[in-house]
Amino acid sequence: MAYHGEISHEKATAGRAREAAWFFAHTLVAAILLAIAVGVISLNDPDPDSSTPRLLGTVLAFLVPLIGGFLLARIHHNRIAGEVWISGLIIFSLACFSVIGLPTGRGLCETCGPGEKLWRTFFTLNRGSGLMGGDGLLVGAWAPLSMIGYAIGAKLGV
Repeated sequence: MAYHGEISHEKATAGRAREAAWFFAHTLVAAILLAIAVGVISLNDPDPDSSTPRLLGTVLAFLVPLIGGFLLARIHHNRIAGEVWISGLIIFSLACFSVIGLPTGRGLCETCGPGEKLWRTFFTLNRGSGLMGGDGLLVGAWAPLSMIGYAIGAKLGV
């Protein structure tokens, strides 16, 4: 094994700071791509009681960042883009923590246990829990899904 000399601490710190900046930049790009997908769905003025726009939103929340991550990885060849799934995991964990702590009341999943509370808030298309003001699908499912889709697209594009 060849010895390449000692790596200075400043150089290692600068490299980590650059990687962290790229990580946050790619996370922001994935969030912007999710906003574009949600904006496209909103332009059609969907029926709030129908499950079809929610299902379409779920598909677009994955595919739009997947394609965007693939294209950006082809252009920049940045390996950090494939690690954005970690942001999705963090967002999902924080959303779960938030929902578990929310109080329930009449019509708001009043007899739900923690598992059912999370399932109905994030993953049910028809009869949600009513928690998080109805934005549980966006925050708890679409945002992490967009980060995962972006990471998969970036891994495929490198």
